[in-house]
Amino acid sequence: MENLKLVEILLIEDNPGDARLTQEALKDGKVKNNLHVVYDGVAATDFLFKRNQYKNAPRPDLIILDLNLPKKNGQEVLAEIKADDSLKSIPVIVLTISKAEEEIIRSYNLHANCFLIKPIDLNNFFEVVKSIEDFWLTLVKLPKL
Repeated sequence: MENLKLVEILLIEDNPGDARLTQEALKDGKVKNNLHVVYDGVAATDFLFKRNQYKNAPRPDLIILDLNLPKKNGQEVLAEIKADDSLKSIPVIVLTISKAEEEIIRSYNLHANCFLIKPIDLNNFFEVVKSIEDFWLTLVKLPKL
């Protein structure tokens, strides 16, 4: 069954190269999506709370979050998302290079929906992004708010 609604995805990623790769991996996907990219934690919360230049930003259906962000780190952003009644139901996928056990535990304690380690290899990176699409946008039923 084809998804008729455009899925809004917010990518919070400080590395423009990784943002481009994610966009490329999602471009020809099974689900039509609109990828919005912000490059730091302050811009992420401005987007989510519709502040400043993001007053007309759509509510994301899915958030892909890097932890290592300038201005406000990813775990601070995650905590704000999950503390807000209007945002906490949005699935947040942590996609980061960190393998530190304490960051994994802290992310889950802050209610991340999953924690993925960002591969360095280009092909593996595409596979991870495609797996996000396959699972979160094809199999999982996301809330429509």
